[in-house]
This record gives sequence, C-alpha cells and structure tokens, in this order.
Amino acid sequence: MRHQNHKYKIGTTPAHRRSMIRNLAAEIIDHGKIKTTHTRCKAVQGYVEKLITLAKEDTVHHRRVAFSKLNSKKAVQTLFSKVGPRFNDRNGGYTRIIKIADGRVGDNAKMSFIALVD
Repeated sequence: MRHQNHKYKIGTTPAHRRSMIRNLAAEIIDHGKIKTTHTRCKAVQGYVEKLITLAKEDTVHHRRVAFSKLNSKKAVQTLFSKVGPRFNDRNGGYTRIIKIADGRVGDNAKMSFIALVD
C-alpha cells in the first residue's frame, strides 16, 4: 500500500521530475518568487521549506546536504547567506502560493506564484 507516499507526477518521468523540482527550488531561492503552474508550485513547496529549515543553521554538513539537493553553488550560497538567516525566528511556513485568476494562454493551465514570505 502507498499510504502517505503521494507525489505530484507533473506528467514526467521520475528523473525529469527530480531535475525540474531542483531547478524550480534554485530559482525560488535566487529570485524570491516565480510564476509556474499550480501543481508545480505545490510539488516544490515542501522541497523549498525543508531546504530553508536546513539553512537556518550554517554548518558544513548542512551546506553539503543542500548542495546535493540543489546542485547549484550559487543557490546554496544565497540560501545560507540571505534566506536562512531571514527566517531564524520563524518555525515553518516560509513560502506562500498565490493563485492567478487567468489560465495559461496555450493550454489554460491554472497558474500560481510561489514566493518567500516577508
């Protein structure tokens, strides 16, 4: 049985999904917010929240774990120097998803912003 093993499939293979979530997480960390489909926002939200929790304590081990999850030196540096310290006094809820009223032009997919709080 697959109790509590839900994953957003996003219509891709597992390797492509993992790569897409890594890239989305790196973009959120670098830019603060991104616009993408609502399902992708929901898929990447938990991933980013766990990375920010990891970045609240700056150790070599945490940096290496974050690099293995992101594969981007620039994103890891931003995560530990700017984003992590910003949320030191907050116990979760680092991101917010804001739905957009209009769908995407080509396929009318539901669109959303995922942004860091504050």
